[in-house]
Amino acid sequence: MHQHKECMLLIQPPFEEAVEKGEWKKAMKEELAAIKKNDTWELVDLPKNNMAIAVKWIFRTKHHADRSIQKQKARLVAKGYSQQQGVDYEETFSPVARFETIRIFLALAAQLSLSIY
Repeated sequence: MHQHKECMLLIQPPFEEAVEKGEWKKAMKEELAAIKKNDTWELVDLPKNNMAIAVKWIFRTKHHADRSIQKQKARLVAKGYSQQQGVDYEETFSPVARFETIRIFLALAAQLSLSIY
């Protein structure tokens, strides 16, 4: 007997539609507030003969285990594939591990009596 898991295909709205809906507007405002709070980007005057790096919005709906909507999440991302080191940026960004991931890692290491350095 074969069991089939249900698969949900979610197509997120294009920017033009999302910007008109309250839940996505809220998510976009939260993202912009987080960028400002964390000093993620620094806005500077564009040097002559340089082009600005374009950005795009990524929209995602997060769900609870019962598939009800938990929250709408929006991310503003730079189209980094057009950047050149030394021209468009000097530093690179390194993702930060989520606290839950670190807790799981430490719990597993403790269970297996592993040393952590």
